[in-house]
Amino acid sequence: MLMNGFNNGVLPLFGYAMLGLAVVAFVLALTAREDAYRAAGKQTKTFWLVILGITVVVDFFLGMLFLQIAGLVASIVFFVDVRPALKEVSGGGGRRGGSSSDGPYGPYNGGR
Repeated sequence: MLMNGFNNGVLPLFGYAMLGLAVVAFVLALTAREDAYRAAGKQTKTFWLVILGITVVVDFFLGMLFLQIAGLVASIVFFVDVRPALKEVSGGGGRRGGSSSDGPYGPYNGGR
């Protein structure tokens, strides 16, 4: 009974979440510039589009758990390693000017 509820209720939600993560990663990889991948020292744009595209296809059509988990790992690697490097190279690193001593409320002057 417990496994029936898990297979019919929770497991499809994990599948939808993995599909959503893969689609978002694919779109973000698609919108980044090709030269940003080279400048960041990461794999090429084509490599990431193929990997994430296969992940989307597997998550949407096949539903093979082993391949879904491999795709989930690829999506997570893209989000925590590749995307921040692309943003930094492209000038979208989250900082809007200022120096490295700026805090959340302005410059930190060391108590002076």
